Amino acid sequence: MLRGRYLVLIEDDSLMGASLVQRLELEGAEVTWLRQAVRGIAAVRTPRRPVDAVICDIRLPDGDGEQIFATLAQRAPPPPFLFITGQGDIDQAVRLLKSGAGDYLTKPFDMADFLARLDRVLRPDPGAEIPAGSGVSPQARDIDARAARLAAGDHPVLIRGARGLGKARLARAIHDMSDRRAAPFVTHDALDRRGGEAPLAEAMARAEDGTLFVAGLGKIDAEDQARLLAAIASSPFRLIAACGPRIEEAVRAGDFRADLFYALAAHEIVVPPLAQRPEDAVWLAGRMFDGLNRHRVRPLRGLSELALAAIREHDWPGNGRELRARLARAVESAAGDWIGPADLFPELGALDAEPGTLAEARDRAESRQILHALARTGGRIGAAARLLGVSRTTLWEKMHKLGLQPPPPGRR
Repeated sequence: MLRGRYLVLIEDDSLMGASLVQRLELEGAEVTWLRQAVRGIAAVRTPRRPVDAVICDIRLPDGDGEQIFATLAQRAPPPPFLFITGQGDIDQAVRLLKSGAGDYLTKPFDMADFLARLDRVLRPDPGAEIPAGSGVSPQARDIDARAARLAAGDHPVLIRGARGLGKARLARAIHDMSDRRAAPFVTHDALDRRGGEAPLAEAMARAEDGTLFVAGLGKIDAEDQARLLAAIASSPFRLIAACGPRIEEAVRAGDFRADLFYALAAHEIVVPPLAQRPEDAVWLAGRMFDGLNRHRVRPLRGLSELALAAIREHDWPGNGRELRARLARAVESAAGDWIGPADLFPELGALDAEPGTLAEARDRAESRQILHALARTGGRIGAAARLLGVSRTTLWEKMHKLGLQPPPPGRR
């Protein structure tokens, strides 16, 4: 059952640890057994070979399983975790599942049940190609799992999400996991405004029997839409397309063919913004930091806990592109050994000079939200109130209190 698998066991109980190692090795696995949290982190972070799964007790002499999982998740997606827990730790185990862990098992347990749970959380077989990873959140794990499932088929795929969310990387991962991996992967970017993008027909010809990835699907003209619809039925290549989250608006307006949209949307992946996945923003920052830090003459020690907290709290309207831009600037200009919040968000410097009261901070935040809602709704008070979840009267009162200029007549 476990032949060729490499497992890390983190368990301080000698009897249980020895029993699990014996059974796992009988099943064909190679097992590294650690009794301390700090050694377990090191074994997973710098393994002798890729780790297929981690079996981890929640209570350990120098920490707990949650600390191990959280520490590993700051830098890269951890391997699947199967937690072993007592009855009193079930709430903690459930919380870990929400953070992206694999499963948990309560003591005492039957060995057959243990092996069945382990089988469910194991990564794909060694040698199987998997995506580089979209993150550590449950949403990100769902994205990667769906990409792996779609790679096994040959249907056209639609990847939806805002800019800066790695849609091109995901398309490439699907191609690399598919049986078309040896054939060309050709990209056509309809959002390219520089005039250097080859016509779609040329990209289709170059794709041969590989994969054609069309970025900015909603921007292609009617002629190219017809080409793609015909290609789905008759061309040798596989089509993967990416678009923004609101392409249905173009379909309803008649600017995009409904038959093409539905042909693609039958097998789609929706990538949520980083604002909905703060743990993935932290994970992504860790991965980006390592690459950027290698180019410094005097490398930094890392991202401070305060910087990580600021990353979690920021809403990242520019998603991964904004994160990379802020982090690149921070790594280049940081004066200390650690990156702090002000390195990532220089705009905080003005606030640090005059901290103000919590009430003032709340007023500033409310002003930003109201102005953003008014901009989104074209200055219509009623629509902005609905977007903000308050009554029209409440919004008027807040605007008056905050000194915000009402929109011009006719735009309310």
